[in-house]
Amino acid sequence: MIVFLHGVPETATLWDDLRAELSEPSVALSLPGFGSPRPAGFTSTKDAYLAWVIAELEALGEPVDLIGHDWGAILALEVARRRSDLLSSWTVDLANAIHPDYIWHGLASIWQTPEAGEQFWTDQLATSLAERSGVFQLFGVPEAGALKLAEMADAEMAECILRLYRSATPNPFADWGGALTPCQAPGTVLIADNDAFGDATLATEVATALGARVQHLADRGHWWALEDPAASAAMISQTVAAMSETEK
Repeated sequence: MIVFLHGVPETATLWDDLRAELSEPSVALSLPGFGSPRPAGFTSTKDAYLAWVIAELEALGEPVDLIGHDWGAILALEVARRRSDLLSSWTVDLANAIHPDYIWHGLASIWQTPEAGEQFWTDQLATSLAERSGVFQLFGVPEAGALKLAEMADAEMAECILRLYRSATPNPFADWGGALTPCQAPGTVLIADNDAFGDATLATEVATALGARVQHLADRGHWWALEDPAASAAMISQTVAAMSETEK
């Protein structure tokens, strides 16, 4: 089974169009507070989300092909490092985010700053869907996909985002630490050539350290899954199949 993890600011519906093109069985997990309820006392930190993802994968009862995007990629990479037994394979973008030298992007810096982060989301949620979707279109997301992204954000998600990013300073690796060594499960690092949040050099170093394949997505950006769902689904199917063949 293929399991998808979304990023920020997104919900599991990010994957709907891509999953509709797949022939393989799949499920898209919704992180608590991102279009799904938060359990009582859930702290929305990176460690809380990691524990939640691991519990969800354990509940599935079989190794899965894990696909992670953005923060979903960060969490998937940590699962691969700690619990490869839960995975048949893993595929992620934004691998640069777990590099020891990773520096957060400008938006993250705002969200990590008390008051500034809260004001950012107050202002954002007060704008129209059209205005918010226009921002995503500047990153190369088609209009329909951009509107879908804009519709996902709400006050609960905003609170979770602030808690999540503030738990990951100066970067995710700083607290999780440990050497970046080869994972037991086969992996693929996707590098979208037009990803404004990516860094091909750092991502490649992470892939090499983890023993993963590198696959470039030419002319694709951060939201590659929305840019061309059919082509992205075909790419995921081929990538998962290739890693399965490698293991035989």
